Amino acid sequence: MNKNPIHVIGGGLAGSEAAWQAAEAGVPVVLHEMRPIRGTDAHKTDGLAELVCSNSFRSDDAQTNAVGLLHAEMRLAGSLIMSAGDAHQVPAGGALAVDRDGFSGAVTRKLEAHPLITIQREEVLGLPPADWDQAIIATGPLTAPGLAQSIAEVTGADALAFFDAIAPIVHFDTIDMGICWFQSRYDKVGPGGTGKDYINCPMDKEQY
Repeated sequence: MNKNPIHVIGGGLAGSEAAWQAAEAGVPVVLHEMRPIRGTDAHKTDGLAELVCSNSFRSDDAQTNAVGLLHAEMRLAGSLIMSAGDAHQVPAGGALAVDRDGFSGAVTRKLEAHPLITIQREEVLGLPPADWDQAIIATGPLTAPGLAQSIAEVTGADALAFFDAIAPIVHFDTIDMGICWFQSRYDKVGPGGTGKDYINCPMDKEQY
């Protein structure tokens, strides 16, 4: 087997999983993550696999939902992301939702401790040089401008990916439960849940 390292650019969900799977297969990995050297408009920490637009992996129903089936297949493949997600799950009806800080911390610790993974905190300014041999670009929509421009020049694309809004963290004691209520989507009961795991907050357009 070629023992030259695989370089993975980006320490989000995809980059973290790619680094883990390659290392578990016996291939050394260099994982490049620009935070905290360069931050983004959405990330708040320097943790790997930090979730910024939601803490939900969507449906975890492997029997009737394609996303849930993918979750099951990833678990069978020894997924680091799914293992950390399961360990830090919070009640969310039929969805797999996680404690964001605990999830990111678990992924970071696992990758830092793996003997075949080297994490380099640096900004990659352009496409991988030829002497890197094998590389995976897994930077997503929050890619730094230099690398994003390099990708655009090669692909002709004017955007990398869809990016949702940052999900706010709301403290329970600030919610008026006189008008809000507990209910899960479709009243589904998930692991550790009751079927009433979400707080629903009605708003008109002006309030939103």
